[in-house]
Formats: sequence, C-alpha cells, structure tokens
Amino acid sequence: MKIRWLFSGRLIMNEKGIEMIYKVFYQETKERNPRRENTHSLYLDIDAKDELEGRIKARKLVEEKTPYNVELITLLSDKHLEYEKESGNFTITEL
Repeated sequence: MKIRWLFSGRLIMNEKGIEMIYKVFYQETKERNPRRENTHSLYLDIDAKDELEGRIKARKLVEEKTPYNVELITLLSDKHLEYEKESGNFTITEL
C-alpha cells in the first residue's frame, strides 16, 4: 500500500522516498548532431531518495525505452511546474 502526502502540488512522499517531476530535453535520434531547433521535452514522475538519484533514474529510463538523445534533465520547482501546467503542454510521460 502506497501512502502519499501531497504538498505544494509537487512532492509526494511514499514508502520509497519522494516522487519528483523531471523535465527531460532530448533529440529524437542519436544519429544526428543536436540542433536547438529540434529539441523536444517530456515530463517524468520519478520515485527517488534525492534529486541526483531521480536524474539517474530518469536518464536510464529514457535511454532504455526510447531512441532519444538526452540533452538535459532538470527537476521542476513548484513555480516551474505551475508554469508548465498553465502552458497547456504538460503531460506526464509513461515509459
């Protein structure tokens, strides 16, 4: 049974640690050199003990499940998460 406490709309405690929302910037292929104009992003909800563990898990998940070339992984702050939700493009990706 998962026990969760939601605060500030982002961090959720459970028996494993904290669920954090990461924004992953990527190129669709590893075959071409990255170009800023072709950068895409996705959002992942990761269970982790801390930010570093979350980044490692996010990178591993994207690299194992997709052909994407990961450029940057960033933990979203509460304000950044609210902005992303208001922009209309926010959807958690299930990999």
